[in-house]
Amino acid sequence: MINLIEELRWRGMLHDIMPGTEEQLAKEMTSAYIGFDPTAASLHIGNLATLMLLVHLQRAGHKPYALVGGATGMVGDPSGKSQERNLLDEETLRHNERCIREQLKSFLEFEEGDNRAVLVNNYDWFKGIGFLEFLRDAGKHITVNYMMAKDSVKKRLETGLSFTEFSYQLLQGYDFYNLYSEYGVKLQMGGSDQWGNITTGTEFIRRKASGEAFALTCPLVTKADGSKFGKSEGGNVWLDPEMTSPYQFYQFWLNCSDEIASKLIRVFTLLDMDTIEKLEVEHAEAPNRRLLQNAIAEDVTVRVHGKEEYEKAVEASQILFGKSSTEQLAKLDEKTLLQVFDGVPMSEISRTDFDTIPDVTDLVSVATDGAIFSSKGEARKMVKGGGLSINKAKIGNPAQPVTDFSLLQDRYLLVQKGKKNYFLIRVN
Repeated sequence: MINLIEELRWRGMLHDIMPGTEEQLAKEMTSAYIGFDPTAASLHIGNLATLMLLVHLQRAGHKPYALVGGATGMVGDPSGKSQERNLLDEETLRHNERCIREQLKSFLEFEEGDNRAVLVNNYDWFKGIGFLEFLRDAGKHITVNYMMAKDSVKKRLETGLSFTEFSYQLLQGYDFYNLYSEYGVKLQMGGSDQWGNITTGTEFIRRKASGEAFALTCPLVTKADGSKFGKSEGGNVWLDPEMTSPYQFYQFWLNCSDEIASKLIRVFTLLDMDTIEKLEVEHAEAPNRRLLQNAIAEDVTVRVHGKEEYEKAVEASQILFGKSSTEQLAKLDEKTLLQVFDGVPMSEISRTDFDTIPDVTDLVSVATDGAIFSSKGEARKMVKGGGLSINKAKIGNPAQPVTDFSLLQDRYLLVQKGKKNYFLIRVN
């Protein structure tokens, strides 16, 4: 059996751990949980870092509980936030819950084994508790002084903290108490910014149930400059393919810097120590091959989107950065095609004009208003020199008919001028 603490320690995934936690894990199969508030219709890769704690817990023979915060999502957690979060309506929250439940099933085993994972929703127990009942049964066990001492509260006092968010740690503490009482859950895990909320739960269990519970957190994953990891230029990198496409997802990992690649491969992949250390040595010898980034991109993209989508992403990347064929280009769907060539200059012509263009020279000069070549003479010279391709096919004859080329997705032609200059022509 895998020793969970040793596994997390060598991976750099251990930040704080309550005394007695390691002994509890060594003693018996232990049930542990992490909560995910449904503030969006998808988890993002910041959530994935903490989700990997549950993955390693289950691989070590323990029982994971994934809690979807249908109730706490209505309140908002102040931890790590600089301002009050916008609250979502109940219909949106319920939709987000369903989406997150499905994503969790891609990472944890819910069907087989004594330690199969369990999904719970804190709305199921909070919906039956009245305000006065909660104040009487929960509020009296945790003092205001205790709650005020938490870093998540202290950091927000200067900018303002509503009673709604102030009460969040009490709600999360009650979650832990309920899971402890109903399911025997003895350990809560999460990111390091959750330490205050988690220890409120262990204190709640000690005071209300005279029980012993434990806490464990992992470091927040950051970039080399200390800023938050998990965002691209377009915002969060989501696990939902409709919000972040498999191609964009794959590219995000592929473009990670060398400075953090060793950290990322330990946190986000399931590769073992020997494999990772061997990759690190090979990467150091030839950084230009980006072996660490390729290994991360493959492992994580396959687990999130599947082998087929990973292979499509690799093929799409080769179209832009490596050698590829017209056939490979034609396989791309329109969404991926536009993502691969995001930022590439695009010219638009009507279907009528396209049908009357006599040859390639006219297409890349006159029909595109000089966006690719300023004159027919310049275009002919480039074609004769072997420097022009359309849909990845090299053009040798300046008078080659445009009808020789099939439109990609019945709308596009990809023009390549020289080695690195791409242009898209869209036929409307």
